[in-house]
Amino acid sequence: MKTDTIFYRLFQSFPSIFFELIQFPATEANSYCFDSVEIKQLSFRIDGVFLPKNNNLNTPIYFCKVQFQKDDNFYGRFFAEIFLYLSKTNLTNDWRGVIIYPNRQVEGRQEGREEGRLDKALETVPRLLALGLTVEQVAEALELDIEQVRNIQKKEGF
Repeated sequence: MKTDTIFYRLFQSFPSIFFELIQFPATEANSYCFDSVEIKQLSFRIDGVFLPKNNNLNTPIYFCKVQFQKDDNFYGRFFAEIFLYLSKTNLTNDWRGVIIYPNRQVEGRQEGREEGRLDKALETVPRLLALGLTVEQVAEALELDIEQVRNIQKKEGF
């Protein structure tokens, strides 16, 4: 993609711009070298990787992806690329993934699985009960069965 090439050249020439973009001091760039890496086995290409210089294990790795087109499967591929890269390199640094969009409309938000929504709702019940909401109000607000809320109420001692 043409946009990828532009950003590759930009980050290669001026790595401090990346750190300014993610609201970190531009001087952070002094601790990194930038490259585009290809993972041959599945032919994933990561637009850019900021690797700590001198193999500093206390400095995070930044994986950078430029995404100017809406893609509902983007996040799965992005994380697959990161995890495949980490498994092939055996690096143990903390890491961060940064995605650059031209605007918020391009970001293809992916809904979480129903189990994740349910888990989060169940975690929220005690907080809402502590605020004084009734079991019925909590169940309605979180789209839970009243029995689920009552079970948590008993368990938490409200």
